[in-house]
Formats: sequence, structure tokens, C-alpha cells
Amino acid sequence: MAAEVGAITISEKAREKVLQLMQDSDLGADYFLRVGVVGGGCSGLSYKLDFDNELQPKDQVFESDGIKLVTDLKSFLYLCDTVLDFTDGLNGKGFHFINPNASRSCGCGESFAV
Repeated sequence: MAAEVGAITISEKAREKVLQLMQDSDLGADYFLRVGVVGGGCSGLSYKLDFDNELQPKDQVFESDGIKLVTDLKSFLYLCDTVLDFTDGLNGKGFHFINPNASRSCGCGESFAV
């Protein structure tokens, strides 16, 4: 099934890692992955990932391959059509964002600008 336009989605590798982290942390089924954008970093904006179990009134909720992804409305403006991915290669291990809205990003991939 195709993702809805503007949706935040997750790659298969990132999905597997999120499920593993949730299991390792013994989080219940009511937890979801909160994705956000905060000011800071060498390019001006940084990504933020965390597990949460409380929805806020203006949260945007997406389901991607069985993973519930939630973001606040302000962050969604920067994350529209973004894919969360995970890399475990020699050049760095961790989550990274494939964000078509970013006009530039820093060398470490932790921050971006629009």
C-alpha cells in the first residue's frame, strides 16, 4: 500500500531497529515513536527521536509498516514526506532522515536547514 502524501514513513531497517529497541526497553504496545525537529545543530535545525505514550492535541499520527510515528504540528512542517532510515555500516551507525525538504545538511547528518 502506498503511503499518504505528506506522510512520515520508516524503512524496513529502521522498523526492525525500532522494534528491537522497544523490546529491549520492555515498552508496552501503547508506546510509539515520536519524531521531532528542534532548533540547534550546525545547520540550524536538529532531528529528535524518542519513545512516548501520550498524544498531544495537535499531534500528527502516521502508521508505517506497523510502526506508529507521531510528530507535533510545527515539526511536521519540516518533516513532510520524510523517511526514517537506519544504517549499520562502516561509515556510521544509527538513524538518519531522508528529508526532501532539507536544502542542506551538516556532514554528520544530525542537523539540516530548509
